[in-house]
Amino acid sequence: MIPKDPVMLLSFLNLKLRDFYSNLDALCEDLDVDKEEIVKKLAAIDYQYDAEKNQFLNSYKLKN
Repeated sequence: MIPKDPVMLLSFLNLKLRDFYSNLDALCEDLDVDKEEIVKKLAAIDYQYDAEKNQFLNSYKLKN
């Protein structure tokens, strides 16, 4: 089960992506979660997935 709180979800996903998964698609498939739902929930707190870094980053950092 994944956290419902967006900030806890961010921490959870970045840890999993760093330690266990090569990309977001693999994580979503393995954990049986909806990728669009995760992306939307984290966008609400201004975070986006960076495929190159394989982590969710603050949208401000992605622009600069």
